[in-house]
Amino acid sequence: MSSSTPRSMTAGARNILRSNDSASLWNYTVAPGWSMNEAEVLRKALMKFGIGNWSKIIESNCLVGKTNAQMNLQTQRMLGQQSTAEFAGLHIDPRVIGQKNSLIQGEHIRRKNGCIVNTGAKLSREEIRRRVAENKEQYELTEEEWSTIELPLPEDPQLCMFSDLFEQVQEGHKQIMEMLEAKRSEKIRLELELKNVQRQIAMLRKPGKKIETDSSDSPKTEQDDEDREDMIEDQPSGKRPKIEA
Repeated sequence: MSSSTPRSMTAGARNILRSNDSASLWNYTVAPGWSMNEAEVLRKALMKFGIGNWSKIIESNCLVGKTNAQMNLQTQRMLGQQSTAEFAGLHIDPRVIGQKNSLIQGEHIRRKNGCIVNTGAKLSREEIRRRVAENKEQYELTEEEWSTIELPLPEDPQLCMFSDLFEQVQEGHKQIMEMLEAKRSEKIRLELELKNVQRQIAMLRKPGKKIETDSSDSPKTEQDDEDREDMIEDQPSGKRPKIEA
């Protein structure tokens, strides 16, 4: 059906799907261990170096740590099919093929992880070469376009090390400043307490200033006088102490 096959585009620029091309673009899924950003870098690398040219992609250092198997699996998800042989070496946008494959329906179509699986006989070399030539004519970008694609610059290990060290120094400086601020606040609090104590001492040292004490700590004088009189009355008259006026 014509609806399941994109128009043949002679201009390479028309064989690229961009985020603003359509609101209903086919969205591929990322394989385990891949972020959407990494998948987008792989997409650009495939357009620049060709489908399956893993050695060139690895040499570019645009996807440090990714293996051939990982890149092949993610490429399958972008293409929407498990077999990549018919696109080998072609500078194509895998999302164009993925959108086309997403529209293919039928009882004979079997998918795994969103990818069409070949359930028929194994393709012959002649059939693969024929399909490669056909896909090259329909979908390959112009050399002017794929050769100017820019990939993320590889990260300099030393620069990364200094960057990590700088972040650690910044974090340490932040902790030290927080500690100094806490100590400064504590110093101000202690100085205020010391001034308050010094002020109270100065007031107590003024001439004629009575030191106020807590009445609960001293005995009541009136009660003591009454107790003393009771003791005198209880004693015999000859043994009563003489009370001087």
